[in-house]
Amino acid sequence: MALSPENSKSPALSRDDAQKEGFMREVDEALREDQALDLIKRWGKPIGAAIFLGLAGLGAWIGWDYHQDQGRAERAETYVKALDQLEAGKLDEASKLLDPLTKGSNDGSQASARMLQAGILAEQGKSNDAAKAFAAIAADSSAPQAYRDLATIRQTALIFDSAAPDKIVAAMKPLAVPGKPWFGSAAELLGMAYLKQGKNDLAGPLFASIARDKTVPDSLRRRARQMAGYLGVDAVDDVNEAVKDVTAANAPQQGQQ
Repeated sequence: MALSPENSKSPALSRDDAQKEGFMREVDEALREDQALDLIKRWGKPIGAAIFLGLAGLGAWIGWDYHQDQGRAERAETYVKALDQLEAGKLDEASKLLDPLTKGSNDGSQASARMLQAGILAEQGKSNDAAKAFAAIAADSSAPQAYRDLATIRQTALIFDSAAPDKIVAAMKPLAVPGKPWFGSAAELLGMAYLKQGKNDLAGPLFASIARDKTVPDSLRRRARQMAGYLGVDAVDDVNEAVKDVTAANAPQQGQQ
């Protein structure tokens, strides 16, 4: 008896479903292996990533503020020289060049220079001094709000290991809102704090939200997707992205073999 058109498609659909299910199971297993476990056990990597967007990248963003007004040309030139020293690894020289820029102006350029100086302290391993510097910027009502929020995130990241989870949650929750400028970094810290509190039911959906936000940097989305998978929350909207995650997670191990 001839099969109806609908019935003739069933085997193909079943094979596709089985292949998809098998692939997703492999992805899930890969995400639950050592790489995913390390994300929760070794706080240093994700927190370090949250602390540093990269001094050069941060400099490029805040340096934009200087070029909006030609009257700031002299300050802009000094700032660029500081970035050159920074790129050359001369952190002390860069910080000294930034000193005059941290005084006088309250138009955002001062906050920019202070942020970069605090980042230099962190890069030098002076975490306590850096945390205090970021805290001072965060508390400065004359500084633009975007700088204050970023400073709060940087300070929180630096004190993460020693601070009570409740303190981290209180600091990051107002900033970990989709659509806000620093959502990704703030939400990652908030998710880690939830994990410390044992609130996996809050952490999982939050990591999934980061993973699905196209405005968040790819590296952060990848970490968040792995964490969401480890916590049993599906954050895979694109199978190709999941394949890239698994490949990226396995690449370091393959290189070491």
